[in-house]
Amino acid sequence: QVQLVESGGGLVQPGGSLRLSCAASTGSVNSMAWYRQAPGKQRDWVARITSGGTTNYADSVKGRFTISRDNAKNTMYLQMNSLKPEDTAVYYCYALDYRLAGYWGQGTQVTVSS
Repeated sequence: QVQLVESGGGLVQPGGSLRLSCAASTGSVNSMAWYRQAPGKQRDWVARITSGGTTNYADSVKGRFTISRDNAKNTMYLQMNSLKPEDTAVYYCYALDYRLAGYWGQGTQVTVSS
């Protein structure tokens, strides 16, 4: 079992920045990812990072968001810059262990509004 705890969400003005964190309870994690879900919409993939550090991004956030991880701290980050109102959503951390079992965090709210 892997427990994931997100933090760092909040209210920010358009054009602002936030950094989300996702702390895993164990280092037995393979790839990790961020998803987001806006009210009334499906949960969408945002970014992914492998254990080796390879990253991929959704087109909607490419060039604005940066995913990273600190394996020594079992923590993944999402640096979000140039935030737009359409980035408003609950952001979820997802982790895949080496048995290919998936785990979700509880989510953290990000609101972009003036």
